[in-house]
Amino acid sequence: MRHFKPSLLATAALGFAFVSTIPAYAQAPATAVEAPKGTPWTDTRLDADTRTELLLKEMTQDEKLKLVFGHFATAADWLNARGDIAGLNWKPPVESHHQSAGFVFGVPRLGIPNQWQTDAGVGVASQVGDKPRLRTALPSGMATAATWDRDLAFKGGAMIGREARLSGFNVQLAGGVNLMREPRNGRNFEYGGEDPLLAGIIVGEQIRGIQSNHIISTVKHYAYNAQETNRFTASSNISDKAGRESDLLAFQFAIETGNPASVMCAYNRVNNVYACESDYLLNEVLKKDWGYKGYVMSDWGATHSTIPAANAGLDQQSGYPFDKSNYFAGPLKEAIENGFVKQERLDDMARRILWGLFSTGAFDKPVPVAEDQIDFKAHAAVTQADAEGGIVLLKNTGLLPLATTAKKIVVIGGYADKGVISGGGSSQVYGQGGNPVKDLGLGPKAFPGPLTYYPDSPVEALKARTKAEVVYHDGKDVKAAVKAAKGADVVIVFGTQWTGESLDAELKLDENADALIDAVAKANKKTVVVLQTGGPVFMPWLSKVGAVVEAWYPGTKGGTAIARVLTGEVSPSGRLPVTFAASLDQLPRPKLDGDPKSDTIRTQVNYDIEGAAIGYKWFDKKGLKPLFAFGHGLTYSTFGYSDLKTSTAGDKLRVSVTVTNTGKVAASDVPQVYVSAPASAGWEAPKRLGGWDKVALKPGESKTVTVTVDPRLLATFDSASKTWNVAAGAYEVILARSATDTASKTTVTLNAQKYDVRGK
Repeated sequence: MRHFKPSLLATAALGFAFVSTIPAYAQAPATAVEAPKGTPWTDTRLDADTRTELLLKEMTQDEKLKLVFGHFATAADWLNARGDIAGLNWKPPVESHHQSAGFVFGVPRLGIPNQWQTDAGVGVASQVGDKPRLRTALPSGMATAATWDRDLAFKGGAMIGREARLSGFNVQLAGGVNLMREPRNGRNFEYGGEDPLLAGIIVGEQIRGIQSNHIISTVKHYAYNAQETNRFTASSNISDKAGRESDLLAFQFAIETGNPASVMCAYNRVNNVYACESDYLLNEVLKKDWGYKGYVMSDWGATHSTIPAANAGLDQQSGYPFDKSNYFAGPLKEAIENGFVKQERLDDMARRILWGLFSTGAFDKPVPVAEDQIDFKAHAAVTQADAEGGIVLLKNTGLLPLATTAKKIVVIGGYADKGVISGGGSSQVYGQGGNPVKDLGLGPKAFPGPLTYYPDSPVEALKARTKAEVVYHDGKDVKAAVKAAKGADVVIVFGTQWTGESLDAELKLDENADALIDAVAKANKKTVVVLQTGGPVFMPWLSKVGAVVEAWYPGTKGGTAIARVLTGEVSPSGRLPVTFAASLDQLPRPKLDGDPKSDTIRTQVNYDIEGAAIGYKWFDKKGLKPLFAFGHGLTYSTFGYSDLKTSTAGDKLRVSVTVTNTGKVAASDVPQVYVSAPASAGWEAPKRLGGWDKVALKPGESKTVTVTVDPRLLATFDSASKTWNVAAGAYEVILARSATDTASKTTVTLNAQKYDVRGK
C-alpha cells in the first residue's frame, strides 16, 4: 500500500467506460442475518474445495460482486488533511474498523464474513490520525530475514497474527518478499533480502504463522516492485527465464511454505503491462503454472481497468477510492452482462475468495474485537527474541562484548536515550507508550511519516546491565561529542537511516552521522557503532572504529535487544540477508532509474542487466569485493566444521556437516551451503545458496545438520517447455560462513534431471 492523488473524475476504464460513483452498498450496513443452520458448506469435516463449491452455487450475482470489491476504511477528513485524495467526500462503510487499511462486505445470510483488512508485515498498523492502535511491532522484515531462523519467523508471524485477530481483523496485508535488486529502495526494510531461497522461506514461515490464527495473509508485492521512484508508472523489464530463477522463485518458495490465501499484485508495470492486469503474471505463472488456489487482490490504487484487469486474473479490487474508478463494482457487473467478462470469470473470483476464507479457517472462526486479551508482555518477548536473532555483528576487534571493567561508557546520537527507530509508510505500527521522539523536525509530517520511534531506550537498557557510568550525548554538536568521547573507556555511537514507502534512499546515515562517527573515532579508538537502517549503507569511517553492529529497525523491544547483545547477555547470531556494496559503481545501475519529481514519467527499468544474478551473485559474476558479504556475521564464540558429506539418494542432493562450538560461550552458528555448477549448465552466476541451518550450541557441543537442496536451485529454467533442467556433471558443494568465506568444499556428480514447472 500506497498513497497518491487519483482524480475521481477520470472515468475511462481502459476498454470499459463508466462514470465513477460510490456503490450503493458501501453506504449501508449489511443485513445481520445468520446462515441457515446445518447448511452443507458449514460442515468443517469437508475440505475447503468442496465447501467452496457448495457455497458458491447458493450465491446471487450481487453477492458475488460484493466479494470482489474492497473499500478503504478511513474517513475523508484524514485523507484530505494529508492531501492524498483531496476534495473527496469519502465515508467508509460503517462496519469497517477505525483507521484500518480496508473492508470488504461479506454475505451474512450465507455466513460469509466481512473482510477486515490491516497492514502489514511487522504488526497491526494504523493509519496516521487520532488514537491509532498501539500494538507490538516486530523488527523489520530485513531484520527477521537476518535471523536466518525459520522458527523465529513463524513465531513472529503467529504473534502479529494473534494481535490482528484480537483487534478484529481477519486479513493481514503481510508477506513482503520482493528481492533487493535496488539497495536504495525505500521499502527494502519490509522485505526478505536478496536471495530467493532465504527470502521465500523466511517470509513463507511468517505467513504460515499469521494464518495459524485462522486469518488470511497476503504475499506481496507481485512482482518486481523493486524501487519506489515512479512506482506507479515504472516498467520492470525482465525475461521469463531470469524472473523464474529469481524474483518469481522467491514468490514460489513463499507460497509453497506459507500457503497464503491471497496474493497482492504490485503498482508497477512488468514488461510495460500493469502487474494487476498482467495475464502472464496472474493467469499463466501464478494460477496455471503454480496451481495457486487463492485470490489476487490489488494494491491500494493499483487497479486501472475493469475488463483487462478481470480477464487478466485480478480477483479483488482493493482500497477504493484510491483507484480512479470503482472498476469491480457497477462497471464489472455491466461488463459481465454485456459479455466482455464471462460469468465464469466472476464465479472464479468468488470461488478463490471463498477458498481463502475456508482454507484458513477465517470462515468458521469469527474475529472478535478483544483488545484487552492481547498479552503485550508475552508478545514483547517474541519480538525481542526476533530482534536479538537478527542483529548482525559486522566487525569486532575485541571491543564487544563490553568489558565488565569499563568504568565510563559514553553513548552518542541516534536518540538512543529515548528509543529505537522504525521504518515509515503503510507498514507503520504505533507502539505501546507512544512516540518518544516528537517535534524535532525529523522526517515528513505527512505520509510516509511521521518518523516514529519505539520507547525502549538502549541507554536505559545498558544502564540496567552494566556497573559502568553510562553518559548520553545527543551528538548534535560534533565538537562537544568529541570532547565527551575522549574521557570514555568505550564510546557507542548510534547511527540511523530512516526509510519509508514512496521514497528511495541514499545509502548513507541521516543527520550527518557519518561525520560524527568519523570525528568521534579519531578522538577515541574504542568506538563501537550501532546502526539502525532499512538496508545497506556505506561506511566511510569503517577502518577507524573497533566494532560495528547492524541492528536494522529492531521493533518494540529493540533497545533491550541491542543492550543484551552489546553486553554479551546474548551472543549476536544474525547474518546479512543482503550484500553491502562498497560503492555505487558496484551496482548494476549506479544511477537510480526514473525521476522522483515526476508522478507520470514512464520509466523503463532494465532488470535483464543482472537477470537472476542479484546481490552476491552479481558480485561473484563481476569479481567485485563487497563492503560486507551476503551471509556475513560474527559471534562471541568460534565454530568448527567437520565431516562434510554429500549424498544423492534418488534425485535429491543432501549435504551434512558436523558443527562444533569451539569457543567459550554459548552461541548460534549458521552453516551455509552453496552450490556451483559446471560451466555447461549455463547458470547466471558462479554459485547459488542451496540451503542452511541455524544451530545453538554450548561450548564444546557438536551437532550434525543436514540440508536438502531443492532441485530448482540446481537447475536452469527453460521457458519453452516450462521445465527445470539439471545438467549432468560435477557440482561443487561449498560449506561457507558467508558468500565470500569458504570453510570447505567437496564435489558431487549429478545426473541430468528434468522437473516440471513446480519443481516436481
